[in-house]
Amino acid sequence: MKYFLIAGEKSGDLHASNLIKSIKKNDSEAIFKGWGGDEMEAAGMELIKHYKHTAFMGFWEVFTNLLTIRKLFKACKNDLSTWKPDVVILVDYAGFNLRMAKFAKEYKFKVYYYISPKLWAWGQKRALKIKRYVDRMFAIMYFEKAFYAKFDYHAVDYVGNPVLDAVDNFKPDNDFLKQYEIEGKPIIAILPGSRKQEVKNILSKTLKLPKQFSEFHWVVAGVSQLPQSLYEPAKALNIKVIYDETYNLLAHSKAAIVTSGTATLETAMFRVPQVVVYETSLITYSIAKRLIKVKYISLVNLLAEKEVVKELIQKDFNQESLTAALNSILLNSDAIKEEYSALHAKLKTPSVADTAAKLMTDYLKS
Repeated sequence: MKYFLIAGEKSGDLHASNLIKSIKKNDSEAIFKGWGGDEMEAAGMELIKHYKHTAFMGFWEVFTNLLTIRKLFKACKNDLSTWKPDVVILVDYAGFNLRMAKFAKEYKFKVYYYISPKLWAWGQKRALKIKRYVDRMFAIMYFEKAFYAKFDYHAVDYVGNPVLDAVDNFKPDNDFLKQYEIEGKPIIAILPGSRKQEVKNILSKTLKLPKQFSEFHWVVAGVSQLPQSLYEPAKALNIKVIYDETYNLLAHSKAAIVTSGTATLETAMFRVPQVVVYETSLITYSIAKRLIKVKYISLVNLLAEKEVVKELIQKDFNQESLTAALNSILLNSDAIKEEYSALHAKLKTPSVADTAAKLMTDYLKS
């Protein structure tokens, strides 16, 4: 069968790549094309467009790039209508993928969604679009089946969270510290995200900390697909930037400052105490504040249903608060790690990619 996948960011690329590998176990004749990243291409998908060209986030940022985004929609629609896949598999990336779901359904393509958009956080009525345009939803949050049921949408399978599989299956490199010359001191990692806006905002607020915590090695988790100039402020302060090695970095870190997103759950599953931070444009924040329906923004706190990690958002993300929060997690690291272990036990399921792939191929065959 022919599978067309669309992922729009680094985490979606990773999880979609594992799904591709699992689909191959169930469908020996599977052919893959799509939009995504290096991981998906390495797993065997013909990569048409890389997510580094499609990643826009925030209301203001999207507005200022509308012409580019329209061209991307047109190009993706053309790819779909030309190749005519047996199924379109959408991976998170709500703003783009919900529109592509509508197009795909109108052209009679089977539409599956792997990793539901976080509609329960804001814009809940978009669940009605899922109901109209998505044949099957493969959810990774245990509460999402009940959420969609409120909109009378029941074509939902909970498959578990792929972050746990990715972390549990990771084998740390024992030579990592030596290779990057960061031996001798414990490490504090900075995970500034995988989008230009995120990296620029987060680094501008965190790079004053190393002077206050000189007993640590400070290391920035860089993304090689982004412009290297984004990381120059760190390099100018002799703060090491290590590219595309986030899991190895987390496996060797004492604490972390993490941009809100999938990385917060990954950090928790590596049992690394963290401070979650986020800052966006004032326009985007003002709109989002009116729309967001949940108490927390980090996946760790949302899934634990309580505050396990400290969140510093917008005006609270400042030097004084960040210093205090970092001191706090260093003092209370054992208690935080216990909360992480409890969360891991709560979320752990059999292989998520294998489960989702088996369901998908069975549905297609039937």
